Amino acid sequence: MTEAVVQTAVKPGRLARDDRYFSLKREIEEFLFDEAQLLDERDFKAWIDTLAEDLRYFMPMEFNVKFGDHARGEFTQRREHMSWFNEGKWTLNKRVEQILTGVHWAEEPLSRVCRLVSNVQLTALQTSQAGELEVDVSSRFLIYQNRCEYEQYFFVGDRLDRIRLTAEGWRLARREIRLHQNVLLAKNLSIFF
Repeated sequence: MTEAVVQTAVKPGRLARDDRYFSLKREIEEFLFDEAQLLDERDFKAWIDTLAEDLRYFMPMEFNVKFGDHARGEFTQRREHMSWFNEGKWTLNKRVEQILTGVHWAEEPLSRVCRLVSNVQLTALQTSQAGELEVDVSSRFLIYQNRCEYEQYFFVGDRLDRIRLTAEGWRLARREIRLHQNVLLAKNLSIFF
């Protein structure tokens, strides 16, 4: 879909659910499903190619907070606090290169991973400074990871993405991953979300 999409608000924070919305949503869902397939098949180099050059990939830490303080203090802030991930495309590419050496201690042998992506909703449409369509997307994920023989981990959470339509196709420009654990239960975070 290359034509510009105009945001028509039904109520604050919600896009109109019209034909354009559902057409664009199908394209975004296919992008996210293809991304999950690339990662599950360990085709990390092809996955890196789906990332925008200016990508921000961020996973805040989550805290237990007093009732009423959730909006202000449940998640760490990207520029103010520590986080699980605060990376760009260059760093993610270096992580991929390290895994593909075959001597990455946390991924030797490689994990068996299965990703489910659901509850995809478009939350905003805008045009980038370069004139490209950008779509803000919220989704939920469930990721199963099995390492060696008996290590099993489940990661559950939601993602807030910005996906940009470029001349080369859709590219992930921003991802905030909210892992709903205030204490990490896995031994490491060697997979991609």
